Amino acid sequence: MDRYQVTGNEYVSLPTIREADGAVEGISFLMMGLKGMLELKGEDGLVKPFMTVDGKGQRLAPHWRRDHCWIPGFDSDGDGMRFRCTYLAPTGERGFGLRLTAENRGEGAHEVMIGLRGSWDETLHTVNESLPLESGRQVKRSDWNHMFVFRQTPGVPLFAFAPIVMDDLPFSEIEQGAEWTQEGFAYSIRKTAALAPGEGMTLDVFFGVGYEEVAAAASAKEMLRQGFSILLERTALWLAARERRVSDPKIEALLNTNLFFAFFFASGRTVDTEELCLMTSRSPRYYVSAAYWDRDSLLWAFPAILEADAAYARELLLAVFHRQSRNFGVHSRYIDGTVLEPGFELDELCAPVIALARYIEATGDADMLKRPGIRPALESILMKLDARRHPDVELYTTFLQPTDDLHNHPYLTYDNALVWKALGHLGAWLNRPELIERAARVREAVYAHCVVEHRGRRVFAWSVDLNGHWDIYDEPPGSLQLLPFYGFCADDDEIWVNTVSEIRDAAYPLSFAGHAIAEIGCKHAPHPWVLSMCNSLLSGHGETALEHLARTRMDNGIACESVHEDTGECTTGAAFATCAGFLAYALCRYMEGKPGS
Repeated sequence: MDRYQVTGNEYVSLPTIREADGAVEGISFLMMGLKGMLELKGEDGLVKPFMTVDGKGQRLAPHWRRDHCWIPGFDSDGDGMRFRCTYLAPTGERGFGLRLTAENRGEGAHEVMIGLRGSWDETLHTVNESLPLESGRQVKRSDWNHMFVFRQTPGVPLFAFAPIVMDDLPFSEIEQGAEWTQEGFAYSIRKTAALAPGEGMTLDVFFGVGYEEVAAAASAKEMLRQGFSILLERTALWLAARERRVSDPKIEALLNTNLFFAFFFASGRTVDTEELCLMTSRSPRYYVSAAYWDRDSLLWAFPAILEADAAYARELLLAVFHRQSRNFGVHSRYIDGTVLEPGFELDELCAPVIALARYIEATGDADMLKRPGIRPALESILMKLDARRHPDVELYTTFLQPTDDLHNHPYLTYDNALVWKALGHLGAWLNRPELIERAARVREAVYAHCVVEHRGRRVFAWSVDLNGHWDIYDEPPGSLQLLPFYGFCADDDEIWVNTVSEIRDAAYPLSFAGHAIAEIGCKHAPHPWVLSMCNSLLSGHGETALEHLARTRMDNGIACESVHEDTGECTTGAAFATCAGFLAYALCRYMEGKPGS
């Protein structure tokens, strides 16, 4: 199975940089007008580095590095020649660049060519599923970049994608001696030099994206004029300012890799409207990519993004309340806020309140509550809660569980713990003491109706129907292990301790106790979940969680949905960006000794 490196910025994602040869299989970017993501792909690579020595093509054998846990690159050595490639998606720029270098480390002189080749073979529109766009692909020579521009115009402009290697303005110092050819949707960009021993050469190529030709070419030219070295330094400083430092270098690398993956793949800025938005993942490798879930974005990704950049998190939160508030609590939506998959989820309805509270607590920015649209959205959440309230018991129903699967019984213990937390915040913000009293009654109702006798011990049921039926179960996306994390009970609460002991016991079929990765799974994906490792970090089982993390590569160091219980290999949900956020957040909290929410 191919392994991939990744990078990206607010605008552009490179989700599939193939480790075997360094080829960028495709790039992706968000389009609000299309409610999702566009992918440009090449069968053998949209962008593929190469080198020839004395006219003979060299097989690249990459040895990879990842500077600041986010800027990938590789070295390839052979026959006295070193080839180096660095992939840079500069922060704030509408595009990306590659720097290629060759250095003659041998004893004789050689004629060396370095460059990029590739082919734009298709465009896919992706929201969970990928649909090819069959019409409108064009390529044209352009004076805007003195090369060529790929564009898709199915009647009106949709997007453009343009490379650049030189600037012909009289005052420009950018002259790389590069040549290029283009035939159809295939191209080659190259530079040739005779290198004596000890000599080297460099080629920088930038690619811009935009709504149409001028925007794409100008984006590439802007980066070229700033220069690769300046953009690399600027991006490295940006990353360094947000990296988290912990005592263990391996954990630090894992934490920061997943932090930046969540930052740039669980959020992004659309190319057409420049709006920030949150989504499950900007990688097409994740099976429900480019769509929005309140739970995934606000309970998992948002805390990590807030840790990294409070100003960016604030803009994201405002965007969520602007675009998504009408449908808070609905299963999944497009990035523009309209419904993708219907179905009510109680944890998702509570997620915006919890995220807003987390932001205010972290920043002290209580004025956020006065922003236009915030209070009406909070009032609408209350109305939706009222519609789910039992007429006699202070418990609230859900239709779907945290896995998005149908419930066995409508009253979930975990979900109602989130209702308790949300009502407490709403009561304080809206100056409504009766909501705080309701929150207290929710907690009382959970202990009265959701605690059952099981194998001689009192435990929290997963769900109940208030007619005597209940089940023992757990789901990593909304685990009973997190009740103390959210402040619902103490971590020495006997009922909670019994509950955690029950679901981690070998007798529980989805505990995977006794396996190399002894973390909780569920029916949705019957293998240990990475989210379960996050839950363990936050619920008193941090040391074992670190042991399990050390035994799995997940998705090449990035969070996935589940891993095999014996090998630790990714089994489901590669490139799971919101989970990466929760992993980074949980690692950070554990290493800093701050388990609470």
